[in-house]
Amino acid sequence: MKFTAELPLGVVEPAGEFQSMAAAAEMAQALERAWIDACFITDHPAPDSAWLRGGFGHDALDPFAGLAFVAAASSRLMLHTNIVVLGYRSPLVTAKAAATVQVLSGGRLILGVGVGYQKTEFEALGVDFRRRGALTDQALTLIRQAWAGEQVPPGNEPRPVPNPPPPIWVGGSSDKALDRAARWGDGWCPFYATPGMSAINAQSGVQSDQHLRELIVRLQERRAALGKDGPFDIVLGPRMRVKAPTPETAERFLAALDGLKAAGVTWATVNFAHPSRAAYVELVQWFGEHVAARSV
Repeated sequence: MKFTAELPLGVVEPAGEFQSMAAAAEMAQALERAWIDACFITDHPAPDSAWLRGGFGHDALDPFAGLAFVAAASSRLMLHTNIVVLGYRSPLVTAKAAATVQVLSGGRLILGVGVGYQKTEFEALGVDFRRRGALTDQALTLIRQAWAGEQVPPGNEPRPVPNPPPPIWVGGSSDKALDRAARWGDGWCPFYATPGMSAINAQSGVQSDQHLRELIVRLQERRAALGKDGPFDIVLGPRMRVKAPTPETAERFLAALDGLKAAGVTWATVNFAHPSRAAYVELVQWFGEHVAARSV
């Protein structure tokens, strides 16, 4: 089992506690020392105000710029966008940004992508919310072409061509999301439905451990039907935030990992409480010693 951990660069207050070069470096280096494999940041260029202030929302830095800072402050930590909403941007601009981080980081980017769910965010960015699925499919096609060094319509060649290209992990649990992951993805990154989510997310999230196993079987069948038999990651973490560095927390997390491993999960997402940067770093160190080291 590998781990990708939340890096709280989106936390605005207090100023400088999480959003500074020093903060990015300290937290990234703590993750490396704990032998956590990757860190992730999310993507909300123009979040809905009611969502942002309603207790469930969160700020977010630009994922590619943020992860570029993390890359410069670390040496082996993988850089995971969890997730980039492809319909928000020109697919060629996304391909360029991702390829730039991949090349300059020495091949450490993981591009997690999804279709998005905030209608008002699409509206603020001038994108038709109803077309988000089609725009995602188009983007995945063009990104793959650009990274392969192919011409893209009407006859352009985006650079750089990353070698190897970043793996793409596709999010969502709908039938269409499973098709998308099977066709274009190197991995699948669903999420559990939890109280407080939007209706769209609650409906498309994983409902139970049994539901997860069923979805993985369906995904594997669809990959087989497409002739895909190469390595493929399943990315999902236990339904808990790591808050207290206690034996009970470690045992609960490890027990949940056992169930995820049995279902076919290969990477676990980890969310750490972060009342302060020092508390985050302390929890990361504890996790490395008491959970990551025991999950090998």
